Amino acid sequence: MRPKPQQPKTPKKVNWLLMGFGLSAIASVSTVLGALMALSLTQTPFSQVRLSAKEEAVFNQEDAVTFSSLNIPNLSRPVNILVLGVKVLTSDIADHPKDNLGYHALVNSFDGLSDSILLLRFDPQKNDVVVLSIPRDTKTFVPDVGITKINEANAHGGPALAAESVSNMLDGVEIDRYIRINVQGVEKLIDALGGVDFYVPKDMKYSDDSQRLYINLKEGQQHLDGDKALQLLRFRYDALGDVGRVQRQQAVLRALVEQALNPRTILRMPEILGVIRSHLDTNLSTNEIIALSAFAGQKSRSNFKMVMLPGEFNQPEEGELSYWLPHPRSINKIAVEHFNATPDYYEVTEQEFNPSQVRIAIQTNPDDTEKAQSLTTALAEAGYRRVFVSSIPQNQPLAKTRIIAQNGDASTAARIRADLGIGEVLVEGTGVISTDVTIQVGADWQYSPE
Repeated sequence: MRPKPQQPKTPKKVNWLLMGFGLSAIASVSTVLGALMALSLTQTPFSQVRLSAKEEAVFNQEDAVTFSSLNIPNLSRPVNILVLGVKVLTSDIADHPKDNLGYHALVNSFDGLSDSILLLRFDPQKNDVVVLSIPRDTKTFVPDVGITKINEANAHGGPALAAESVSNMLDGVEIDRYIRINVQGVEKLIDALGGVDFYVPKDMKYSDDSQRLYINLKEGQQHLDGDKALQLLRFRYDALGDVGRVQRQQAVLRALVEQALNPRTILRMPEILGVIRSHLDTNLSTNEIIALSAFAGQKSRSNFKMVMLPGEFNQPEEGELSYWLPHPRSINKIAVEHFNATPDYYEVTEQEFNPSQVRIAIQTNPDDTEKAQSLTTALAEAGYRRVFVSSIPQNQPLAKTRIIAQNGDASTAARIRADLGIGEVLVEGTGVISTDVTIQVGADWQYSPE
């Protein structure tokens, strides 16, 4: 009998399919590498001011970049970058020409108060990125100025004095580089990135004719362009004031990071930097920008840790200034654990984990009170005694419960996740102030009503 012809084997088809994917991947990688090399070759400085030798000495001068065989810059060591968001109005500049506009217009300058202050750490040794948010009203010592709010440092002495002040407050954490960007630059940057998808936590409305500042946002999931995102970032007219704004800034930053750090964005980096160049001042080199972007682009959600400077509001008498009063011991812990500071007086003490000492806030949507109560019961059964249901509702409906390490203590949050058996751990400062952990309840938490 004539043998039957054999049917083609499926694996060959799979092999061709895999080869096609492989060629596409190689093409994509080659395109990204080409874009990075093109940007690297420009070597155009982004600094808008010339620092004196004394000011330059404030920043660590050690090289932070090595080069691959393809001449692509790679991050070679941990780098701490101070980011200052600056807003300057015509009324802030004494010799600014009178333009009779009838309002205080924005000026493309970097010499004013810093509205936003972040310290970023890109750490290839730990393979993570840490973002420390510092409220602008933080009370601290600024050299040659005295005890004042930290946001005044830039106005009095530029990025060098701001870096020196932040370093002193954080137990000597070294500052390697700085970035200053004004509000016009933030708006253009978000537009250049294509906007940001974000759940606006509540209706926000505010008007200030003197600045032509008009905020009008509705609660809910939205795609925000640069103008609307800036409204969200500048809003601080609620009970938490500037600290509430800091929390929203962290949430927006996480959303931007999750949708923007990908190969397509890297391809557009020259275009993006060109759009915001005139609104950006930094002592980062082009190669350092490439290395930092490539490093961050390889990180997942869990690799980004966002914490807020621990502290509390003061209780000002009438006519007194309001301050964010920092907590030195908690700051000390953050500086050591996340920024590798080595203060003389820090002592690591091993303590047995005691769930009854952990302060936990539970946030739910207003119609999920039964879930909140059942979660409180479950935590009590696991030994957690300092638990309360927050009067502040969570920002948005969640499919997955978020266990937020409010002060950067990821290990405690991880223990709670293990005890509950659900959720994801996030290190960020978007939870309830004055707690160790905030649990934002998602649909994955199931309860059995009695």
